[in-house]
Amino acid sequence: MDTLLQTLFNGLALGSVYALIALGFTLVHKASGAVNFAHGSLLLLGGFLVAELHSALGFLGAVAVGAAGTAVAAVLEALVLRRVRQGGAAVPTILTIGVDVVLFTELARRIGGDVLSTGDPWGASVASFAGVTVPVARAASLLVALVLVGVFLAVFRWTRWGLALRVSSLDGEAAALMGVRDDRLRLSAWALAGLLAGVAAVFLAAFPSAGIDRTTGQIALAAFPAAVIGGLGSVGGALLGSLVVGLAQAAAAGYQQQLSALGNGSAAIAPYVVMVLVLMVRPHGLLGSKELTRV
Repeated sequence: MDTLLQTLFNGLALGSVYALIALGFTLVHKASGAVNFAHGSLLLLGGFLVAELHSALGFLGAVAVGAAGTAVAAVLEALVLRRVRQGGAAVPTILTIGVDVVLFTELARRIGGDVLSTGDPWGASVASFAGVTVPVARAASLLVALVLVGVFLAVFRWTRWGLALRVSSLDGEAAALMGVRDDRLRLSAWALAGLLAGVAAVFLAAFPSAGIDRTTGQIALAAFPAAVIGGLGSVGGALLGSLVVGLAQAAAAGYQQQLSALGNGSAAIAPYVVMVLVLMVRPHGLLGSKELTRV
């Protein structure tokens, strides 16, 4: 029972962080139809900035700068991706792969083989209740993620920006005729996706993780299956997919001995196994909708 409770908590905490990253994928896809494969490098950039600046600015100041730094996604959209928009969604998607390679290469060069601390205030503190040991950092990540997701859902549901994003994702031409500024909408969506990635980086580097290293950005690749499982472009789907992936990965890690026949890396591949199984049954994701084509 203790193992089950521990696994459930770890899954919820991990899923909450994945939700911040998966929402970034979903936002970009809803706003522009593209998939931002540079999202992992932007996440790594945010964590790197926090690690470099926390001594000078304090933890909260460094997080603010780090989150703002990842909003360079908006600059990427405005200066690069906007110019190739006429080629459809495939061209910007492919272009983000090139941006990811360039950005990751530079960040990996600067980080090298080091593991950087973000200076978070929780350290290695743990709390215990009902036989379950809970890292304080994971409890904080769960709380912060719930607040941020709640605020995002409220903005998405009850503001003009959220309405514009929903309408534009359904019919961009009709949205433009109704006065929606498509350029501003895309810019804000990419910026918000970057901000969420920057916050996620802080919790991904917190205990029990050792800190930021050159592979931290690759964790975003586990959040991409979460967005796909829920239905790419569905906000609710991104949250549901993140919960599924977080619980699956935590279960694979918590019951590693029982799953030894699958090998020691079962936790790393769990998100992708779940994605394949879901897509075999529901090709459009759990909450995704089938695209209708007029003939």
